Amino acid sequence: MNIYDLRDVVIDGICMDDYPDFVDAYISEAIDANGNSLSDEQLEELTNDNSEFVQQMAHDEVMGRV
Repeated sequence: MNIYDLRDVVIDGICMDDYPDFVDAYISEAIDANGNSLSDEQLEELTNDNSEFVQQMAHDEVMGRV
């Protein structure tokens, strides 16, 4: 699954104590290109396979860019 095809991605687990790494951040919600909500298993797999994406999304949220 291409992470750039996802919509309405929500990142949770952002803790400023972890700045700048945000090691506890994870994808908690997302919708795929077909409009389907992702399952917990899919969300966990995406988080584990795309740590740089998750970290960037966490930074964007903290900086108010989301």
